[in-house]
Amino acid sequence: MTHDDALVAQLVEEWRGAELADADRAMLEYAEKLTLRPWDMEKADVEMLREHGFSDSAILDINQVTGYYAFVNRLADGLGVELEAIHQPEE
Repeated sequence: MTHDDALVAQLVEEWRGAELADADRAMLEYAEKLTLRPWDMEKADVEMLREHGFSDSAILDINQVTGYYAFVNRLADGLGVELEAIHQPEE
């Protein structure tokens, strides 16, 4: 989607080292915290996204997508579902 293979590689390896806009970094920090430590979420986490220019609708989208992926991954893990290999298109 980005057509930027270097950025994708950085995001896969360690997103904190990727060259990102401040808003994108804030979004990923929120998503990481919600995924790994949902019990630590505070109103300040939402306010931080607002301070980076995200609307309430965008914050809801970030929250829902993050929660959905966590839900689906836990379902798959809990049922022992194995991932299919990702096939890269041939060049």
